[in-house]
Amino acid sequence: MQSDYDDIIDRTAATAKAWLGGFEERPIPPEVPIGDVRSGLGDRLPERGSEATEVLERLTVAVEPGLMGIQSSRFYGWVMGGTYPVALGADWLVSAWDQNAGMRDATPGVVGAEELAGEWLLDLLGLPSTADVGFVTGATTANMVGLIAARTAVLRSAGWDVNRDGLAGGPRIRFIAGAERHTSVDLAARYAGLGLPQTVPADDQGRIRVDLLRETLAAGEGPAIVALQAGNLHSGAFDDFAGAIAVAHEADAWVHVDGAFGLWAGAAPRLRHLTEGYASADSWATDAHKTLNVPYDCGIAIVADPVAMNAAFSIHAAYLPRPAEGFDPYEKVPEMSRRARGVPVWATLAWLGRQGVDDLVQRLADSAAALARGLAELPGVSILNDVVFTQVCMALEDDDRIAPLAAALRADGSIFASPSRWRDRDVLRFSVSNWATDQVAVARTIEAVRAALAEIS
Repeated sequence: MQSDYDDIIDRTAATAKAWLGGFEERPIPPEVPIGDVRSGLGDRLPERGSEATEVLERLTVAVEPGLMGIQSSRFYGWVMGGTYPVALGADWLVSAWDQNAGMRDATPGVVGAEELAGEWLLDLLGLPSTADVGFVTGATTANMVGLIAARTAVLRSAGWDVNRDGLAGGPRIRFIAGAERHTSVDLAARYAGLGLPQTVPADDQGRIRVDLLRETLAAGEGPAIVALQAGNLHSGAFDDFAGAIAVAHEADAWVHVDGAFGLWAGAAPRLRHLTEGYASADSWATDAHKTLNVPYDCGIAIVADPVAMNAAFSIHAAYLPRPAEGFDPYEKVPEMSRRARGVPVWATLAWLGRQGVDDLVQRLADSAAALARGLAELPGVSILNDVVFTQVCMALEDDDRIAPLAAALRADGSIFASPSRWRDRDVLRFSVSNWATDQVAVARTIEAVRAALAEIS
């Protein structure tokens, strides 16, 4: 059986090393459309199988031309981080170990690493040490965990057991969020049965208006959930947590913080003022792939009251062993079976240490600031947002030139940024999320934009 793996692992490692060794200089956009990839893989299920090495060779040849260079230091699309080598190594071990991280006592090796990762995260982010941490697929699911825990708790306080009786017939929950929330909050709310939120206007940087939040809460009654954000998608701005949480708690509302990429500002002393007061919330969501730079499939859900988290997700059966102490991991998240996605988080934190995490987060913010300064010096360019964290929104004098600029940059292939629309303007949005983005990458980015502007002129 061992020999069945040896050749496959060796060949796979060689393929991975070849990819990792060249993506920095290859064009970032994919080279072929999805139809070419499907044709290369074979559209029909074969009647008979092939040799494993031949399958992997066909996979490599067909798929690699369709890959995007997300790990490039000049990739600024959406909010996608790269992958630290240590995190990749840990992730490969997770796949090799093939442990179900749902049960605490059955797989103590990986669960022990995950529990430590959770404790270290709470310490780094300045969140309550008594909170509980669950590892999920991404920020959307982490938001869902927070909102389901919130839903269960506020209905219980209103005398309604949603686990037993469902949502129908129970008190209606007032779900309230800022006008510039991320759409993943809406999606998570749909999963939780909350519907679309009642929106509160935001200021010019996308921060929720605390005065209008107070008015909104005062205008109604009954169980309520308020969603705040750490890091606006376009501006990177952070809500006034101290003010908003105080107002929400005065109204007995649960406060959830969507911090998909911005929650990590709490780990950097010079940026910690952005998250001041957020530790008083009731739940938080983030994604370790975005800012910590671990592989995909690593959302983190944090709930201040472990009992509330357990009440929302716990289930028991005779065949499932009860842990000697604490809760099983599957009692904190929607999955009973899952891979040990928290292990790469432990490995990355152990490798970086407290100072390394600070350096990483601060470097991303500093690179964004440098990028904004350089872009602002180009003719016809303006930066629409106050660059407080990792987001840069660039506009041109004529909105109609943003699409041609984005197309020119895609054709050049040396950088990638996302076209978007914010504050009634077409913008090109740069999200600085990759650990490898440094002064050299920033300078190359500014030069690429300069050249593309000249081309479309």
